[in-house]
Amino acid sequence: MESRILLTGAELDLFTLLGPAPLSAQEVAGRIHADLRALTILLDALAAMGLLIKKKETYQCPPPVFLGLMAEGPESVLPMVLHMADLWRKWSDLTLVVQGTSPSEKPPAPSQEAKQLQAFIGAMHVIASPLAARVVAAVVPGSSQALLDVGGGSGIYTLAFLQAAPAMRATLFDRPAVIEIAQQHLSRAGLLDRATLVPGDFYRDDLPSGHDLAFISAIIHQNSTEQNLDLFMKVFRSLNPGGRVVIRDHVMAEDRTHPRDGAIFAVNMLLGTTGGNTYTFEEMKVGLQQAGFVRIRLVQGGEHMDALVEAFKP
Repeated sequence: MESRILLTGAELDLFTLLGPAPLSAQEVAGRIHADLRALTILLDALAAMGLLIKKKETYQCPPPVFLGLMAEGPESVLPMVLHMADLWRKWSDLTLVVQGTSPSEKPPAPSQEAKQLQAFIGAMHVIASPLAARVVAAVVPGSSQALLDVGGGSGIYTLAFLQAAPAMRATLFDRPAVIEIAQQHLSRAGLLDRATLVPGDFYRDDLPSGHDLAFISAIIHQNSTEQNLDLFMKVFRSLNPGGRVVIRDHVMAEDRTHPRDGAIFAVNMLLGTTGGNTYTFEEMKVGLQQAGFVRIRLVQGGEHMDALVEAFKP
């Protein structure tokens, strides 16, 4: 119940609205065109949960909550919360899916789809921000000169690689709408001059060639085994001889119950994709071998989608 209350507060952007100054329920209702009775009950519940402060008949978002849930800000996790709101609707169909019934879901309107994409890319950025430097250090970019960041999203890993390896240049490949987001992040970091942003769809398009390091971060879980083989073959062709690919994702134990986060995330892929799953090292190794890679090894395991698998092009 508390989760749903928080998600609705985020979807209505109440935390941004109530950060600067206290407002009454009637004032908030007028600004967001809400039902006054329903909104008042929601605001009281948010105050009871400590996410708002109520004084007499006004509500205000306390500074720590405002910084964390405001629409824009360096510390905001609002994109992740909005992404969770999207997942809430999909997870509500879990029983139907397990029973073999496909839920009837209308495709989102273009404006809603754009909002969902913004929330998803923003959520991935929030997750990666505290993780990227540590992952890149484990990859050991070393003397790598040319990085291909496949489905690079907001550019957070491209940024971390470029900061760790001053001589490196990077190519970030993702859908056109995502490229625009990455451009903003790399520009703010002052690293846009060392990055080439290439729009495309790795399900349909070939990847840019001429790289000695390819990074596939949090992608293979959204794919079927066949889709991953196709992706591995495209990455193989994009690499120079002797180049390597590093995959960041969940790597499951053979019984598929560990790591716990990976087993639960497989359910997320069941609900959100047509063939996605989380994979064992052996499953990943088979696909990489079929694509032509050699010297395949598990660089590190991980509990929170921070496991790394490495392979080389002969």
